[in-house]
Amino acid sequence: MGVVVPLRETRSEPASIQNLVDLTAGGMEAVNQLILSKAGSNVELIPEIARHLISSGGKRLRPMLTLAMADMFGYSGEGHVGLAASVEFMHTATLLHDDVVDESDMRRGKLAARKLWGNQASVLVGDYLLGQAFKMMVDVGSLEALQILASASAVIAEGEVMQLGAAQDLETTEERYMQVIEAKTAALFAAAAEVGPVIAEASDADRAHARAYGMALGLAFQLVDDALDYGGSAADLGKDTGDDLREGKITLPVILAIRRGKPEDREFWSRCLEEGDVRDGDLDRAIAIMQETGALTETIERARAFGAEALDALRGLPAGGQREALAEAVEFCIARVS
Repeated sequence: MGVVVPLRETRSEPASIQNLVDLTAGGMEAVNQLILSKAGSNVELIPEIARHLISSGGKRLRPMLTLAMADMFGYSGEGHVGLAASVEFMHTATLLHDDVVDESDMRRGKLAARKLWGNQASVLVGDYLLGQAFKMMVDVGSLEALQILASASAVIAEGEVMQLGAAQDLETTEERYMQVIEAKTAALFAAAAEVGPVIAEASDADRAHARAYGMALGLAFQLVDDALDYGGSAADLGKDTGDDLREGKITLPVILAIRRGKPEDREFWSRCLEEGDVRDGDLDRAIAIMQETGALTETIERARAFGAEALDALRGLPAGGQREALAEAVEFCIARVS
């Protein structure tokens, strides 16, 4: 797949989000407590499924963005905790819904909730978590933050529907695919980053920089995931590698491989993705085609370009520990494919 050059030449140690974790540790402890309390219900199945996914790991990067951005602007209240918890609930609900739509078996190294409790329960608990997320937003009392996160929720749903429409369609264009991932992935990153400055009453310019950072980071994050699905490990992805191929997903590496490949390669993609006929050895062949056509390398380069955009947006925000940690988060995202 090639070696990814670090985004900042001065760093020699492995990329990490440890500084971001340390800076937001106090806030995240409060977020985790709030999450556990709001995941409770008298309906026994709801907390059982919610806790299965919430406790199964994940870096909690999105709520950390909210906390770090609020801290950057000197926010001293508790509203950022409620907004960060809302962001994580929105993300968790999306995962529950996605696994049903994609018929995924694994999530973060564990059996997906739908495999343990069924599709219906997974969808309904996802709906419950979304409802709890909006209740927490209302409790914070910021109409502007509520508007941003509510808009993101609608955009994410649109992105999922767009992806469903593009599934198994070999004619999907790069432009169409970028619209899908901007909506289904990057929109929540952007909203998570923007509501921090909003609750801290930062300027419109600062809000715009924060949102641009989150949007670019989200796009980089998704493109890295796209590459990892064909050249990474289950530990990196939190799900089985090759799931995109088995689920008929049209991602950027596939689009590039189809466009640059041989006629017989297109027949292979048609069988696997359009007909759903994936056989033993097909994942290896898909990876080989992507390497031959440079599709994986190009996808990683696109991710790196969005990472650079995220760093550019950060330069418009106040210098300090938060900005440094948020820059390291970009490096960490890209370094997953090094």
